[in-house]
Order: sequence, then C-alpha cells, then structure tokens
Amino acid sequence: MKTSNWLAASAAVLLVVACASQKAPAQQAVANIDSALSAVRETATKYAPDTLQTVDAQVAALKDKLAKGQYQEVIATAPAVNAAVANLKQDAEAKQAAADTALAQTKQQWRNLSADVPKMIAAIHTQVDTLSKSKKLPKGLTKANFESAKTSAGSLDSMWTDATNAVSNEDYAGAVTKGQAVKDKATDLMQTLQIKPS
Repeated sequence: MKTSNWLAASAAVLLVVACASQKAPAQQAVANIDSALSAVRETATKYAPDTLQTVDAQVAALKDKLAKGQYQEVIATAPAVNAAVANLKQDAEAKQAAADTALAQTKQQWRNLSADVPKMIAAIHTQVDTLSKSKKLPKGLTKANFESAKTSAGSLDSMWTDATNAVSNEDYAGAVTKGQAVKDKATDLMQTLQIKPS
C-alpha cells in the first residue's frame, strides 16, 4: 500500500516537473510567433487582411492553450502557426511588391500625360484664338464644328485641373484615368481644328 502511494506521489511529481519543463518552451514559442506576427502586421493589414484574420485566430487559439496550461499542445501546434505566419509574410510582401510595381507604372503614365497634355491644350487654345480672329475657316471645318470645338476646348482646362488635383491626393490611378480622358478629347479637337501633332 505504501509502495503504491509512493508511486502515485512520484508520478504526480514527475507530471508537475514535466509540465514545468514544457512551460518555458511553450511560452517562448508563443512569444516568437507574436514577435513575427507583429513585424508583418502593418503590411498584412493593407495587402492580405483576410489571411491576417485567419492567422490572428490561430494565434489566439494558441494563446488560449497557453493560458490553460496545455503546454504540450502549444509546443505541438506552434510549428503550424509559425508556418502560417511565414506564409502570411510571403503573401503580404508579394502583394506589396505587385502594388509598388503597378504604382510605379501608373506614375510613369502620369509623367507622360503631364508632359504631353498641357502642350496639346495650349496648341488648341492658340488655334481657337487664331481661327476666331480669322475671317475664313480652313477647308473642311464648318462654323458649327468650330463653335462646338471652341466650347469643348473651354472645358479642357477644368478637366486637366481635376486630373492634377487627383495627383495632389496621391490618387495616381484616378489622375491617369482623368488625364487620359483629357488627352483623348484633346486629340479629337486637334483633328477637328486641323492642328498637326507636334
């Protein structure tokens, strides 16, 4: 009887020691995951929010196990959660790189537009002024077409201002869309007004 009591006591002591020996590695595993997730959180919030939500849930479940003293389960589950954090980092960084590349291309498109469009608008205004003072319109340009072109030319400046305002707000995609619309309209007007592209 005494032997069985001693065995039970020894087993209990061993269990406590085993649990205590797993506590530190379990805490360390959670701390490492926490740190890795914090490092990627800002990028992930912007570029991979859905994946971040899933990983957050996994980390919360792991912390819950740690709080309940389920150290062995924490140690067993930690590698999978670590892998999820690593995948999240990779996903977010790939999406950020793609977004950065797209933004660089959009900015280049804007630079091209802002080099071309103001010259086109200036040429159109000059031609409208010249033709307004002229007694005779060029062959192929009717008075009605000229009046319509003159009205359209007047709206180019405000359209271009809208495009440049979008850039001021860091909306390069919006600026390019608006700027391209101005360029298309200016191209049509140049044809109507018989302005040769420079």
